[in-house]
Amino acid sequence: MDKKNALRAGAVAAGTTLMMLLMSPAASALTRDDGDDPGPGLSAAETVGLFVVLPIGLFVLIAGLVMVLDKSRKQQQS
Repeated sequence: MDKKNALRAGAVAAGTTLMMLLMSPAASALTRDDGDDPGPGLSAAETVGLFVVLPIGLFVLIAGLVMVLDKSRKQQQS
């Protein structure tokens, strides 16, 4: 009985995923809307900088600030 329920749940999940993919309007993204004026595309270096380097840099900056502020508070308590 357990395998039957697992199979049914898997079939429902697969069917739902398939229907969501088929119903998604990704193909309509090729059609331009009135007033749509996209800017120039990003180069590969700009894309890597924006989506990889910038988030890592922000993480390091925030983590560094937290560490510095936390250490300064611990030194005052001692």
